[in-house]
Amino acid sequence: MKNKMELAFTAVSQNESFARVTVGAFVAQLDPTMDELTEIKTVVSEAVTNAIIHGYNEDANGKVYLEVELEEDTVRLMIRDKGVGIHNLDEARQPLYTSKPELERSGMGFTIMENFMDEVAIHSEPMVGTTVTLVKTLSKQRALAN
Repeated sequence: MKNKMELAFTAVSQNESFARVTVGAFVAQLDPTMDELTEIKTVVSEAVTNAIIHGYNEDANGKVYLEVELEEDTVRLMIRDKGVGIHNLDEARQPLYTSKPELERSGMGFTIMENFMDEVAIHSEPMVGTTVTLVKTLSKQRALAN
């Protein structure tokens, strides 16, 4: 059975923790390990922060759209914005690359997402927006621990 949650919220940095906690609570019903839950919450933080800071340049008129689907032992996340888009996706995916060095950004967002998730897909069009799709299949380790 597929279970789905959708959220839309204002693109302000205060809502990053709201997204993180909400996704964590929703995913908890699959009984992930603590490491898996931490990784999922971390990638939500990275993707939502990217949408707010890079997609909208912290323009509070923007919205971030978040969808989470749970099916069996798989978590699928989609974080979408209707912001400025990414002009050079290959460059943006490079470790340590940031378009906002003045904000002391680490440039590790996409790298973290790729390390913590099984699948990462990024679709972006300049002046249309960006959608980041993240998929993680939970381990069977948790069943052995019970």
